[in-house]
Amino acid sequence: MLFKESMEIAFNALLSNTLRSILTMLGIIIGVGAVIAMISVGMGVQQKVTNSIASLGSNMLIVMPGSAAGSSQKLKLEDADAIKEKIKNIDYVAPTVNSSYQVVYGNQNWNTSVYGVTPEYMAIRDLTVSTGSFITQSDLSTRTRAAVVGTTVAANLFGTVNPVGKTFRIDSSPYKIIGVWESKGQSSMGRDQDDVILIPLATAQERLLGITYIQSINIQVSRLDKMDQVQNEIETLLRQRHRIIDNKENDFTVRNLTSLMATMNSTTTMLTLFLGSIAAISLIVGGIGIMNIMMVSVTERTREIGICKALGATFKNIMMQFSIESISIGVIGGFLGIVFGISTSLLISKFGGFTTVITAAPIILSFGFSVGIGLFFGIYPARKAAKLDPIERYDMSKK
Repeated sequence: MLFKESMEIAFNALLSNTLRSILTMLGIIIGVGAVIAMISVGMGVQQKVTNSIASLGSNMLIVMPGSAAGSSQKLKLEDADAIKEKIKNIDYVAPTVNSSYQVVYGNQNWNTSVYGVTPEYMAIRDLTVSTGSFITQSDLSTRTRAAVVGTTVAANLFGTVNPVGKTFRIDSSPYKIIGVWESKGQSSMGRDQDDVILIPLATAQERLLGITYIQSINIQVSRLDKMDQVQNEIETLLRQRHRIIDNKENDFTVRNLTSLMATMNSTTTMLTLFLGSIAAISLIVGGIGIMNIMMVSVTERTREIGICKALGATFKNIMMQFSIESISIGVIGGFLGIVFGISTSLLISKFGGFTTVITAAPIILSFGFSVGIGLFFGIYPARKAAKLDPIERYDMSKK
């Protein structure tokens, strides 16, 4: 029996029982579709986390006050200057302070975060000014009441009007808008990174907050492989400057965003694999359905099998015929499952307000698995069909 003839017989058998074939494929379709959809959701989570952390800046270290009492006022501008001068392999150092305020323009008001920053903040956070300009060293040294606003603040205070050159109020004091940066979107914690106002650090410290300390130091390391080294050197330097001796606890913490990203990626990868594994269970269930139907098919077609063997069909021929039948269910179900999975992912993205990422790897893997399932669960029924005794089965079929 030729391969072509076996294919024709297999497809004729499937078409002769169309409803039963569709119901048998349903498990494979749902399984493949679920794997693709769940992995796309998991990869969407991973991409969102990665993009959010990356939006904070590349190769970033952030020095924050420690948790001990009094630590919140220990970081000084001089600490940032010392890090910049004494630590190698650093591109930018940007100290910051921040607080929340109500800002007012005309009859519009908005509650937002106001950050005091230096010119280096633009490079370290990878900000791009879409309109106007950014804070300069001159603004810093003269404590100018200048402000650069995010798109969310601009939209809520000024609507569609270009806010550059407009004067608004922060805590009852007038500030002139000199620029608007391009949207950064949400952070990994869901915070709107465009709902922020940036003003010169000295202005924020002296004219707005009335403080002499800083609340964070953002540091961009030149090379990824120098992150740990620079972190250790910063910790050593600050311990010396803060006169922390012996085993006393630091009054500051240094956060490594690269390590955080690696940890978050590892967590989201495990989540993606977990979702994919749960979805893959339905593929196993679909395979059991294929074996069940193929067993029924063998029982129903004993006469046909007996006649084929009496006419000279070999064990290999019968095995091929029924194996092709079960593999065909896996192949067709796999193709339909791919369509179902991609459609589901797109619907989740469109109506669920959730980003999904569709890649070739899970599609190829789940399709290959569906074909393998069809073959694996079709072998036993095929062997049973190939081992039928034509005379015995033919006699039994007449009873």
